[in-house]
Amino acid sequence: MEPDLHDHQQQQRVHGVVIITLPPSDNPSKGKTISAFTLTDHDYPPDIRPEDERNPSFQPDPLHQNPQSGLWFSDLSMSSPRLVLGLLGISLLAIAFYGSVFPNSVQLFRVSDERDRDEDNRRETASFVFPVYHKLRAREIPERNLAEALDVVKEENGIFVESIEQELVNPVKVNDVFSASVGSLDSSTTIFPVGGYVYPDGLYFTRVFVGNPEKDGHYFHLDIDTGSDLTWIQCDAPCTSCAKGANQLYKPRKDKLVGSAEHLCVEVQKNQMTELCESCQQCDYEIEYADLSSSLGVLTKDEFHLKLHNGSLAASDIVFGCGYDQQGLLLNTLLKKDGILGLSRAKISLPSQLASQGIISNVVGHCLPSDLNGEGYIFMGSDLVPLHGMTWVPMFHHSHLEVHQMQVTKVSYGNGMLSLSGENGRIGKVLFDTGSSYTYFPKKAYSQLVTSLQEVKLTRDESDKALPICWQANFLISSLSDVKRFYKPITIQIGSKWWIISRKLVIQPEDYLIISNKGNVCLGILDGSSVHDGSTIILGDISMRGRLIVYDNVKRRIGWMKSDCVRPHESDQKLPFFQG
Repeated sequence: MEPDLHDHQQQQRVHGVVIITLPPSDNPSKGKTISAFTLTDHDYPPDIRPEDERNPSFQPDPLHQNPQSGLWFSDLSMSSPRLVLGLLGISLLAIAFYGSVFPNSVQLFRVSDERDRDEDNRRETASFVFPVYHKLRAREIPERNLAEALDVVKEENGIFVESIEQELVNPVKVNDVFSASVGSLDSSTTIFPVGGYVYPDGLYFTRVFVGNPEKDGHYFHLDIDTGSDLTWIQCDAPCTSCAKGANQLYKPRKDKLVGSAEHLCVEVQKNQMTELCESCQQCDYEIEYADLSSSLGVLTKDEFHLKLHNGSLAASDIVFGCGYDQQGLLLNTLLKKDGILGLSRAKISLPSQLASQGIISNVVGHCLPSDLNGEGYIFMGSDLVPLHGMTWVPMFHHSHLEVHQMQVTKVSYGNGMLSLSGENGRIGKVLFDTGSSYTYFPKKAYSQLVTSLQEVKLTRDESDKALPICWQANFLISSLSDVKRFYKPITIQIGSKWWIISRKLVIQPEDYLIISNKGNVCLGILDGSSVHDGSTIILGDISMRGRLIVYDNVKRRIGWMKSDCVRPHESDQKLPFFQG
């Protein structure tokens, strides 16, 4: 008798099971996993066997051998199919909820497609990576016409202060590539190595080659500063007040001065006290910093030579400051460098100018080394932004300041909350500033932190003037690992007021402590009541070490991840990096 296949098919049941694993709440970028299974509890008819039974060595798993010993959800689904559908519905709702709470994680699935579309729709063709090296820290000015002064300044063409090092600039490539247009290049990121240390140097800097390499070109060491708009270099115009610097003074040319009517001059002068002079031959600038140091000069234009991450070289005309009068503590800093590299969101900053020329996407990333002998990097362009592992938060927009900052809802030392100076003391701002060696807290939060640190089981040493608060141990402190157990992490919470679904930036003790020359451990968080607007947390170099931090000015977001800062992460190809 032939078996009734129709009745048998009605008896057998197929059950679908979906298992969804959500990532940890403190690291949503790890993504979720979804596993789907199809289970059946039927016995095959005598004349019908699955393909695997054709293999005599195949042994069916116990689940198919004994339908009664199946998983509990198989039995449950047989008796309550509506319950299974309900569980699937709840799973879909969980996915939708997760996507709304952690949009940045869901966005990772769209990054590759977005980048492909961006390459077709935008003209950016190059990205750059800069080296970063190890900073010392932290009236009436006579009127002059630089254009007239330059007429009496002799130019010494062909004289180089610092020779073009072979590992940084290949003379053959210089001749071949510098003359080519940037638009013909096939890369989209430039990388600059970074060196330096918080203490005792207090400086992270990179170096840039400016000028014609066959005539008046030179390397200049520049302090990397994400809080500054304008890039400027000490110059001989002649110089009224300049420090010795790492290299000889830049020599400007009269035919390269920026006129006062040019749009970047208007951009620089709009927030300054100087009045706009449309008939002037030059564009004056004056910058005053938080420590009351200042730089006075004029805008000029020259070639900046950039090394692409694929090893080729390119040149681009960049507007920058020719600083001929520096005052204040800035002169101490300039003993080891030649100026400032402005990396803010302002139109006059180096990345904004490169982006406006269609050379890069306006994205900046930096990785400051934690090790005294380490070397980090800066990159400009979007190619080296990691696709995974980054924590992303929205960039807070300020109507007047083009800086990189984010809103925070909570700050804590260990389990103790610190007050914020924003709305009702519950909303604050964090500004990322590589121009600050140390981190600054608003007055109330700083006072509460100092009070909390009284529990530290070390002895205060008032005689150590390295920083305002230092502790002495009854044992030799060789590294921060010896004392970090006495301190607690500082957690900055961003986004939602609910801890479980917010994003957090955790500052470990080694991210806010230094070891002084006396062998004491000192607090690298200072009173910021007189810095910036007095109510903003300034995240300085000390708290950004050992992290890749990215400022995506296109998508208006800030991201970070832990990194050894040895070289940028790149999945497609090995990155040629600077030597020495």
